[in-house]
Amino acid sequence: MSGKALKRIAAALERISPKPAKAPDFSAADAFVWHVDPDHLEPVAKVNRVALDLLVGVDRARDTLLENTLQFARGLPANNALLWGARGMGKSSLVKAIHAAVLEQGLALKIVEVQREDLPSIGRLLALLRGADERFLLFCDDLSFSHDDEHYKSLKAVLDGGVIGRPENVVFYATSNRRHLMPRDMIENERGSAINPSEAVEEKVSLSDRFGLWLGFHACSQDKYLDMIKGYCAAYGVTIDDQTLRAEAIEWAATRGSRSGRVAWQYFTDLAGRTGVPL
Repeated sequence: MSGKALKRIAAALERISPKPAKAPDFSAADAFVWHVDPDHLEPVAKVNRVALDLLVGVDRARDTLLENTLQFARGLPANNALLWGARGMGKSSLVKAIHAAVLEQGLALKIVEVQREDLPSIGRLLALLRGADERFLLFCDDLSFSHDDEHYKSLKAVLDGGVIGRPENVVFYATSNRRHLMPRDMIENERGSAINPSEAVEEKVSLSDRFGLWLGFHACSQDKYLDMIKGYCAAYGVTIDDQTLRAEAIEWAATRGSRSGRVAWQYFTDLAGRTGVPL
C-alpha cells in the first residue's frame, strides 16, 4: 500500500474518532453530569437532594460516609464506597446530601454523576479530571451487572487504576441493590456450569471487594417510617395530628407493599399537596 493511501486512511480515522473532551470551567458549578457522544461534562446548577438531617435510620452509614468524604475533600486518603441494600432507603440521597454537607463546611468538592451504560468511557473521564486542581466525587447510581455485561471491566479503571493508578483527586461512590453487583442466582448458575467454578465468578464478585467501604441499607421498621414522615412535616411546616398521619401513612405503605424512605417521601409529597404547602 502506498504512503498516500496510508495517509488518507489515517486522515479518515482521525475524522471519525471522537475528539478529546475539553475541560469545563469547574468553578461554574459544584455538580456535573458526564455525557458521551460527544464527551462532555454538563454543569448542574441545582442538585436534586434532601438535607442530611432528614435522612432517618441511616445513622451509621451517614457518619461513616461523611467522615470518609471529609477526609477526601481535605486532601487525605479515602476509600471508594459501595452503598448496597434495600430499594428506596436513601442510598443515592445520602451521597448527594453528604456532598452538600461537605460544601457547607467550606470545603471544595465537585460531584460528577456517571451513568452505568457510560462506564466504558470512564478512562476518558479520568484523563480529563486527572489534570484538574479540583477534587472529584464520581457517583454511579443503581450499579449492577448481568452475566454478559462487560462494563464491569471499565469500572476497574476507577477502583484499581491499572498501571497509571486512580487519580489522587478522584474517589468513586456507587449504589446498588446487590452487595456483589450481580444477582445471586447468576452467581450460582455460573459456578454450576463452569469448568473451574471458583474462577467463573471471581472476577465479577471480587469487583465489590475493591470498594474499601461497604455500607448496608436495610428495610425500615414502621416506627422509623413514621419518624421519616414526621421529620419531613417538621422541616416543611406541614401540620397534621399524629393519629391521622399514622393512619394515612400506614395505609399508604400498605397499598405499595413496602416501607422505605422513598415511600415516606411519596406520602409526604401527597400530604403537602393536599395541605397547600409547596416543597
